[in-house]
Amino acid sequence: RDLPSKDGSVQPDHDFAMSWELSPGGKKRLNDIIAAVKDADTIILASDPDREGEAIAWHILEELKARGKIKDKKIERVVFHEITKSAVTEAIKNPRQIDDNLVSAYMARRALDYLVGFNLSPVLWRKLPGSKSAGRVQSVALRLICEREIEIENFKPEEYWTIDAELFTSKQALIKSRLIVLDGKKLEKFDINTEEKALAAKAKIEAQEFAVANVERKKANRYPAAPFTTSTLQQEAARKLRFSAKKTMQIAQKLYEDGLITYMRTDSVNLSKEAIAACRDKYFGDEYLPKAPKEYKTKSKNAQEAHEAIRPSDVTNTPKKMEAKLDNDAHRLYELIWKRTVACQMNPAVLDKVSIDSTSADGQITLRANGQVIAFDGFLKLYQESFDDEEENDENRILPNVEPGEKETKGEIFTDQHFT
Repeated sequence: RDLPSKDGSVQPDHDFAMSWELSPGGKKRLNDIIAAVKDADTIILASDPDREGEAIAWHILEELKARGKIKDKKIERVVFHEITKSAVTEAIKNPRQIDDNLVSAYMARRALDYLVGFNLSPVLWRKLPGSKSAGRVQSVALRLICEREIEIENFKPEEYWTIDAELFTSKQALIKSRLIVLDGKKLEKFDINTEEKALAAKAKIEAQEFAVANVERKKANRYPAAPFTTSTLQQEAARKLRFSAKKTMQIAQKLYEDGLITYMRTDSVNLSKEAIAACRDKYFGDEYLPKAPKEYKTKSKNAQEAHEAIRPSDVTNTPKKMEAKLDNDAHRLYELIWKRTVACQMNPAVLDKVSIDSTSADGQITLRANGQVIAFDGFLKLYQESFDDEEENDENRILPNVEPGEKETKGEIFTDQHFT
């Protein structure tokens, strides 16, 4: 059922009363249900475990009540987050009533859609022929984007320059370093703000000999990312597999229907105790397995905690096992979900953060290189999260082992112009 697309389907003055009508497809489905209900003593409503699913169960019940088909029948609502035998039988054993709060959340959302769309869409059609309708989310998002764009246009960029030098050790290992001290003074971001100053600094570096002055090492842990929610799955599939959000959701829906993953619409990073136990199988040996299981909590207050994160229904179905059963795209998405889920229960990676300072013979110039050495790969053995800005990150650069006092030879010196 849905709101008829005519004026007055939602009445704000009458406590937001809403009138509903059956879709042509809905009528046929309802008649099938009515025929099946006739000889049954219990009606089990098992639609999806989200707000929309709760609303579908409520709509069916409302129609059956209106037609007097319920009389003395028992009504039960069950939800399951994965289509496996154990999950479905467990759900049937633990029925509940329809959750009125979830239904109200659906109604508020549907009423907003209707009221925003009904008032804004005609304006949109006049101004932008061919556009469909104005949505309660897109309309606000579009305004935010427009305001941000105006800020960008009004922004006054400031110029600054960075100077990088190639330094080579006696074994010809490269240390790419950045100028941080010039004329004995630590440089601030805008100290070198013209090409003239940059070229003068470059000339001073060229005139000097350099040696390693200081090497600092710090141990740091890097932890695995939480299991997937709907939005993080869409982001990673876009970055790693180049899938659109729509394609990701279509494939995930199919994997869910085939009983291979849990429900794909969720904002929770929660994993069931059984799932955590299954992930803690020794896939890579003892040193990769933390002593205690790791639990992930959702930060947002209104996340639906009854849900689980997106994970394989059965972790023993490794990507290798599933290769023959799935087409290429489905297999790649399944592998992404499997790896992320298992990695979240693995030990952190241990990194040696390294910082190398090289100083000129006269002590007036210092060049610094930052990087890291992976001491133990931990979860990185299986899975590494991608980021949108995959620019070469200085922190991730691998540096050679050097000792203070070691002489260096200069390679190229680069001056780069930037703007804020």
